[in-house]
Amino acid sequence: MAEQALWTIDELVAATGGALRGHVAAPLTGVSIDSRSVTKGDIFAAIKGDRVDGHDYAHVALAGGAGLAIVSRPTEAMQAAGPLLIVDDVLKALEKMGLWARARSKARIIAVTGSVGKTSTKEMLRLALSASGYTHASVASFNNHWGVPLTLARMPADTAYGVFEIGMNHAGEITPLVKMVRPHIAVITTVVASHLGHFGSVAEIADAKAEIFLGVEPDGRAVLNRDNEYFERLSAAAVAAGIETVVGFGRAAAAEARLEKSALHADCSCITATILGEPVIYKLGMPGEHMVLNSLAALTAVKLAGADLARAGLALAGALPAKGRGVQSLLRAPGGRILLIDESYNANPVSVRAALALLKRAEPGKSGRRIAVLGDMLELGDQAATLHAELAGAVDEAKVDVLYASGPLMAHLWDKTPPYRRGAYADKSDGLAPALLGGLKAGDVVMVKGSLGSRMGPLVDAIKGQFSPAEKDGR
Repeated sequence: MAEQALWTIDELVAATGGALRGHVAAPLTGVSIDSRSVTKGDIFAAIKGDRVDGHDYAHVALAGGAGLAIVSRPTEAMQAAGPLLIVDDVLKALEKMGLWARARSKARIIAVTGSVGKTSTKEMLRLALSASGYTHASVASFNNHWGVPLTLARMPADTAYGVFEIGMNHAGEITPLVKMVRPHIAVITTVVASHLGHFGSVAEIADAKAEIFLGVEPDGRAVLNRDNEYFERLSAAAVAAGIETVVGFGRAAAAEARLEKSALHADCSCITATILGEPVIYKLGMPGEHMVLNSLAALTAVKLAGADLARAGLALAGALPAKGRGVQSLLRAPGGRILLIDESYNANPVSVRAALALLKRAEPGKSGRRIAVLGDMLELGDQAATLHAELAGAVDEAKVDVLYASGPLMAHLWDKTPPYRRGAYADKSDGLAPALLGGLKAGDVVMVKGSLGSRMGPLVDAIKGQFSPAEKDGR
């Protein structure tokens, strides 16, 4: 059976207004902007980024199996490699593809934003909705000016449910993206101090997140964190945008999606909740109280989308943390095992506290220790020094035995750390590696956390490079 085309060439020309040069022989089955990940039949969009221009790799993508390249500056090498669709601006063409894909879709669409928990909630929704029908969702954290239109352009016409993550670090960024997505349901996970360097207050962050309501379809719904201090502000913004149904989730008695009780374990959580009047008991494959609340948001959106809530709850047992967001790895060490918790993708004061709570819940082995490895939380503006120093209480509450810290901002936490808890400090993350790798031993639980720009991910890789994977039975 021939593979079904994601795009016909006629649709593509109509959507972009481009001029076709050459003959498209194979079905166009995907869309890519990275020549390294091109598969047979992909449409390669040669976007010009801050550091890399896709035009330099268009011929490589075509040689690697792409069925067509969208370019604005064709060359002889490209034309020799395969068919081209020539447009004035490749990113604008990708946006037009996204708008076309959205217009032809009959899917129920959900958009997710928030200061923390966007990707985890999006992944829960992908899993939960897949139990009721074909679900298309953003890959990784494709939530910006190219990630959103790319995700739309990749959405098959017969999709039942679409889940889109929308991010921002400046006011005004969400509005054009949500107007492309046009969701039926908008979810804001929470609003906390994140990207404060670009805002005067957390209230301004809430207002920027509320831009998600501006693209919601008529008769759409909003799902908000009832426990968050900005619930009323966000709810008022939703109503002002014409959204009549606002649903709160959380622990609060007023929440329509309410957490009744939860049992938090090191590697999962067991939850009893009421979702819009329907009781549900389920297991969540991700640990952490913050993940429990994210799962309430996900199930609320599932219910509002008309999908099967019971099947969705069962599906969440298979939920796993995304890369850098709490992934746990067992590693072999002389005499036993080390548990590594990778939280290296990003960080703000709330997410660091959540990661420390996760570390507290993990039980070290015999003679093992709880070890926190923390890098700078970035984009916190004038409050950065204070917010880092204030983590001292959370480190103490988590019963951290040893702290490793890197970066000029984490120095403020380091200064408040008692000598008995100090492992090592370095100006940059790579400076921690010798002391950290030399200090780990069997029984330790080590959690690594920091903003992406503080480069804590390489430390995770270094730990995995030194200690080989261990089986759960201890081998």
